[in-house]
Amino acid sequence: MDKRIRVGAVSYLNTRPLIFGVKRSGLMDRIDLIEDYPSKIASMLLNDEIDVGLIPVAVIPQMKQHFIVTDYCIGAEGEVASVALFSEVPMKEIEKVVLDYQSKTSVNLAKILLKAYWKKEVLFEDAKEDFIQNIKGSTAAVVIGDRALRLSNRSKYIYDLGAAWKSFTGLPFVFAAWIANKPLDDDFIDAFNRANAYGINHIDEVLAGINFTDYDLKKYYTKNISYRLNERKMEGLRMFLEKLR
Repeated sequence: MDKRIRVGAVSYLNTRPLIFGVKRSGLMDRIDLIEDYPSKIASMLLNDEIDVGLIPVAVIPQMKQHFIVTDYCIGAEGEVASVALFSEVPMKEIEKVVLDYQSKTSVNLAKILLKAYWKKEVLFEDAKEDFIQNIKGSTAAVVIGDRALRLSNRSKYIYDLGAAWKSFTGLPFVFAAWIANKPLDDDFIDAFNRANAYGINHIDEVLAGINFTDYDLKKYYTKNISYRLNERKMEGLRMFLEKLR
C-alpha cells in the first residue's frame, strides 16, 4: 500500500477555489490534508511534517531543496485586497508597523516596500494575537487574509501591498505557491494540478458554499487574486527572492 501524501493548505478564503476541487477528487483517498495559517504550514514543510504545502514563498531560501508543483498559486496582478498595511494616519505619519504573525511573505514584502518604495524608516513590532486593536495613532499594521478583508471597510488608510509591488516593479506578485520538499510522483502532480484547476474554473460553485459579507468574494476570486502561475509571476517571484537576500 502506497504511503499517503501529506498536504498542507492555508485555511483562508483565498485558498478555497484551489482546495475545492481537491476535496471533491479521488485524491482524498491518497492524501492527508492539513489546514492552518500560512507560517504554520511553512514550518511544517520545513520540519518535514508534510510533503507539499501551499506556503509563503519567503520560506523558499530556508529549504534544502524545493519543487514548485502545479500551475496555480496565490498571486496578484495588482490590488490583492487581503494583504495590506492598515493605518489611521497617512504614510508620512506612520512611526511603528506591527507585523502579522501569520505570514512570512507579507511581512517581508512590507519591509521591502517601506524601505525601497515608500522610503520610510519605521519601528517594526511582531504581532500578538489581539494586535488589530493596536492600529491607532501612528501605529499601523500589516494584516493578511480574511481579517484584512474584514478591515477593508473600516480603516481610514489602506496601503495594498499587491498594488504597491506592481507600482514599484511593474510585475505581479506571488504570495504563496504549492511547494514540495521532495520529488513527488508525476501522476500525483498531474492529478493534483487538475484538481486545483477545477475550483478555479467553477468559482460560482465555490461561492455557493461560503457565507462572507465583508467583501465581494466574486470580485476577490476573479479580480484580486490571480491564481495562474505564469512566467510573469515567476519573474516577480524571482525578483522578490532576490530582494529578500
